[in-house]
Amino acid sequence: MKWVDTYEIAEALIEAHPDVDPRQVRFTQLRDWVLALPGFDDDPARCGERILEAIQMTWIDEAD
Repeated sequence: MKWVDTYEIAEALIEAHPDVDPRQVRFTQLRDWVLALPGFDDDPARCGERILEAIQMTWIDEAD
């Protein structure tokens, strides 16, 4: 997975953190969780606030 794979990342976060409300996750925590996902292989420096916001919004949409 790469940073642009927001749907795949959101699905993996739902599986890894099923009891977490994605609305309550800070971007710093979200970044750490994404980097820890199995199969995630992208440069941490390529991550920015816009990417994290897109991942969080996708996670919220998929969790509902």
